[in-house]
Amino acid sequence: THRQYQRLPLPWRQAERQLVATLALPRLLKTRALYFNPPENRLSLIPPALLRDLGYSDETTLILDVGCNSGELSGAFYKHLVPEEQSDRRKVHLLGFDLDETLVQRAQEINPLPSRITFIPLDITKDTNQLQDYLSQHGCSHFHLCLCLAVTMWVHLNHGDSGLLQLLSRLSSMSQHLLLEAQPWKCYRSAARRLRKLGRSDFDHFKTLKIQGDVADHAREHLERHCGMELIQSFGSTAWDRKLLLFRKT
Repeated sequence: THRQYQRLPLPWRQAERQLVATLALPRLLKTRALYFNPPENRLSLIPPALLRDLGYSDETTLILDVGCNSGELSGAFYKHLVPEEQSDRRKVHLLGFDLDETLVQRAQEINPLPSRITFIPLDITKDTNQLQDYLSQHGCSHFHLCLCLAVTMWVHLNHGDSGLLQLLSRLSSMSQHLLLEAQPWKCYRSAARRLRKLGRSDFDHFKTLKIQGDVADHAREHLERHCGMELIQSFGSTAWDRKLLLFRKT
């Protein structure tokens, strides 16, 4: 909210403003805004035994993190789901990707588990070949768990309704389970408002988007009607009022 934003330290607010300005560039997609949302805001809602609960305990397990940014959440999520004392830790691998090569380089530099976690630059709206190569390297046909956290709005604003639906379709086609955190519509309005304050032109598709309101529910409807997935659990909402929804391939 606006009040939460105002309570952020000044350097953080300045960094966010710079990021939003960057996001306005028509050809640029940033998949996760640096809203200074600590990993604990999400991890506190996710049971540490999630992989085991989903039946992934005795096989190679692949996790995909969409829009990994600089990798902090990726590493924290891996450690949350795969504790150090777990004997079969070597069977769980995480691949994170982001469009921003600078952020990916940072993620590679601070990677706490380079033998288990990999980061690559990738624009999923254009190419998925690297993802398919990664699956082949591990002898798998799909990712067992896909994390799509605070990504949908930026794809939606930069690529329109069709871009958002295409993203959901692509992720569902290569994932057995999908953990989705879609930004609510108020985040769209807030991003557009901050952009105007910077004197920048509006997001390319903001005024023409037909998918509005409860974006998470629109995403759920598309995944269930067109992608062969079903909602199996809601882990509640984060401190930023974003639902964490878990889908499974039917």
